[in-house]
Amino acid sequence: MQRGYLLHTSAYRESSLLVRLLVDKVGRVDAVARVGSGKRSLKSILQPFQPLLFELSGRSELRSMYQIESASPAVPLSGDALYAGMYLNELLMRTLSSHQTGESLFLPYHRTLLQLARSFDEASLRYFEVHLMHELGCMPSLSHDAAGETLSAEMTYRYLTEAGFIAGEGRYQGAMLQRLAAETLQQDDFASAKHLTRSLLAPLLGDKPLLSRQLFAGRKR
Repeated sequence: MQRGYLLHTSAYRESSLLVRLLVDKVGRVDAVARVGSGKRSLKSILQPFQPLLFELSGRSELRSMYQIESASPAVPLSGDALYAGMYLNELLMRTLSSHQTGESLFLPYHRTLLQLARSFDEASLRYFEVHLMHELGCMPSLSHDAAGETLSAEMTYRYLTEAGFIAGEGRYQGAMLQRLAAETLQQDDFASAKHLTRSLLAPLLGDKPLLSRQLFAGRKR
């Protein structure tokens, strides 16, 4: 049995769903799942934030999903944490295609959901974004600058695309970059860390805005 989370579903023929999954040690997988109808329908467990066990078959980009069952109770998200979970799912859908791996992302995703279930934590979103960009090969070094020098907590840096961090006048404190790498962000780091990860993710996401960001912004008004 494989384990994973549902990222998105859409209708697919009678009594079936097209499901997009994040699968442990595999990554993004698109599959067709027969869900049935009535009391025996699987729709009740094919829901976001529900840990799943299942089998996959087929070799094409569209697999078949069967023997589906819940691995444990759904991760309980509400309020800001729910919007954050929606953001994670949309981020994965937009950055991982069905032929990209994302094979190392299941556990960071699972841990982030559990943290959000305990309490909304902006820092956990930044750490997941870093994991995602490492997986995609577009995360700059958080230990050394573009010249190969160790980042200094006392210096500020600017980011140069495809080069890395340049010491001197910049908006990113070396101490913040070090804490982002160590997953020890402080409240005062949040705005700067968010600006950095948004800037790094922008080329991957393109011009189309994220619906989850719009919903979250509307909630804050």
